[in-house]
Amino acid sequence: MRETGGGRASLSAGAVVVRLGVIGVAVLAVAAAFAYTGGWLSPDRLTQKRVIDAFEATNGPHPGFRRNHAKGVCATGYFDSNGAASAISKAALFAPGKVPVVGRIAFAGGMPFIPDEPATVRSLALRFVPASGQEWRTGMINIPVFPFRTPQAFYDQMVAVLPDPATGKPDPSKMQAFVGAHPEFGAAISLIKARQVSSGFADATYNALNAFRFVNASGVATPVRWSAVPVQPFVAAGAGGPAADKNALFDALIAQVVQHPVQWKLILTLGQDGDVTSDPTVPWPADRKQIDAGTVTIDKLSSEDDGPCVDVNFDPMVLPDGIEASDDPIPSARSAAYSRSFTLREGERNAKPPSAVTPQEVNAGGRS
Repeated sequence: MRETGGGRASLSAGAVVVRLGVIGVAVLAVAAAFAYTGGWLSPDRLTQKRVIDAFEATNGPHPGFRRNHAKGVCATGYFDSNGAASAISKAALFAPGKVPVVGRIAFAGGMPFIPDEPATVRSLALRFVPASGQEWRTGMINIPVFPFRTPQAFYDQMVAVLPDPATGKPDPSKMQAFVGAHPEFGAAISLIKARQVSSGFADATYNALNAFRFVNASGVATPVRWSAVPVQPFVAAGAGGPAADKNALFDALIAQVVQHPVQWKLILTLGQDGDVTSDPTVPWPADRKQIDAGTVTIDKLSSEDDGPCVDVNFDPMVLPDGIEASDDPIPSARSAAYSRSFTLREGERNAKPPSAVTPQEVNAGGRS
């Protein structure tokens, strides 16, 4: 179906920026997309033009590409539900059986030709398409928490690290001021830094960092966060420098899928009374009950130049009956942002160059 619409405050500014590394690039890119969401930033404070200008000042203009998660490949496969999630959600896709899936595997950030490096934040976006027509779309990334509590904080951090026109470099005092005003940012970055980074896309755990409400057939609602946990054995990323092949991680994934499908368990984490649902910077306690809802299998990859994810907007607010939004402000912001990004890139089709991972590269099994 083609979619047509829409640490700690004591850290120095320099230390924070360095520790963010490519994570910073990724979240800054998303920030620009979030910032113009209706209801968060009034028109007299921030216009849509100003947001796009700031976004392109961070990543440069890349017509025809997604404004975030710009470098990626399309994926297809299926979700094999074991029926266990039916206890907490009446969504048809959780009934026992297989549901077709269209996905996208990508790097976060707005740079479509960035060289592959394990430290760059990765994403797994999925579109579940059950026979009932009530599809579910979700995007997950391989970090444990989100660094920002609100879209406003997201945008403020982007502005804080934009280069000063006079020097061509960020003003450290602006980032220091942001960190001082947002202690949750430093705490979240500490958790992100402590995570284990996997060697590739297939052995990474991807987390949906926002809380949603799952509603069962009796009308009982449960706060839920979820993760895609790899069936493939975890291998830690090496400590070496950049790979000689600029598409090394994508090529490795393509080669894997040629040999055999890659799989993830869809693990639902159930919140309890008192667990924060409005703040994605706060992790839930590790002892929360989890449900293994089934297995996501990806058995085919394709370039997004001609693949089935090209016209899919992985809007997190496309929800089936049985899944509802919570009081977390980020998903609705992402929804509006992705709609705008979709509209822009659709209008730029004729200006778009070939993607970094071409059809020829995919068809060659990952060898360019």
